[in-house]
Amino acid sequence: MSRQDNTRKGKTSGRGGAKGKGKSTSRGNAPVKSTGHKKSGAKPLAPKRRNAEGALAGKASAAKKKTVNKTEGIRLNKYIANSGVCSRREADTYIATGLVTVNGKVINEMGHKVKREDDVRFDGRRINPELDTYILLNKPKSVASTTSESKGLTVMDLISNATSANVMPVGRLGRNATGLILFTNDDALMKKFHSKGMERLFHVELNKNLKAADIDAIREGISIKGETHAVEEISYVKNASKKEVGLKIKNMGNSIIRTIFEHLGYNVVKVDCVTIAHLTKKDLPRGRWKVLTKQEIELFSML
Repeated sequence: MSRQDNTRKGKTSGRGGAKGKGKSTSRGNAPVKSTGHKKSGAKPLAPKRRNAEGALAGKASAAKKKTVNKTEGIRLNKYIANSGVCSRREADTYIATGLVTVNGKVINEMGHKVKREDDVRFDGRRINPELDTYILLNKPKSVASTTSESKGLTVMDLISNATSANVMPVGRLGRNATGLILFTNDDALMKKFHSKGMERLFHVELNKNLKAADIDAIREGISIKGETHAVEEISYVKNASKKEVGLKIKNMGNSIIRTIFEHLGYNVVKVDCVTIAHLTKKDLPRGRWKVLTKQEIELFSML
């Protein structure tokens, strides 16, 4: 009904209507004490300011409440249903019959809550309510490749807007190293990389020219403290000084690079991860991330 219709029926809006039957005392429209005359330039904005403060407080409270709920987790039957196994009602039945475990323990309690990081299994198979997600980051220097919040700026901060999925970095780069890091929540792929290795190509710069004899020694495998450190490939970088080499390894970390060269008397000046398997830095500037394409994801099955 329009304001004009209300006026025809003898009603007022309550917003300062002098002839109304009563004055509104709703929030933001508190009665203003009359002083008998109007003062020029008066700015009765206090009620609006109170409203704004109240709105901000409400948002803060809602955010806090949301955070608490996220920390508490979600009900187990919803977790199972979200993973696509069955409906919530069917999930309750499976829970009651002991087909569901959480972190290795059979759970029969209907209202049990779980968190993202929990190992939830249905009939022995691990399930995940999230879609498999794959993010590729071109890491800049001075950023820690860790999930810890006590290490300053981390790679997790750089991809915080990429996805809401609980992705983790695959492999590591030193704080001062640069280049590609892959993130995923695909447990099968993570296990595959950890068991078979993840092929990565690094551009390494040293403090002095690398001797040909040392390149041959690295190709053969370097024995350090009784342990042999092998690489997949090593060669000088084309059209560059002999301080720069390309090094391909399957090790999940990159400390092996410094270990090898320091053992031979070289200081590592720069380490840059150029490729991970079939993934490259093409069209991915330093500090930026991208979601892998379907074709890029499917190529992992060939590894």
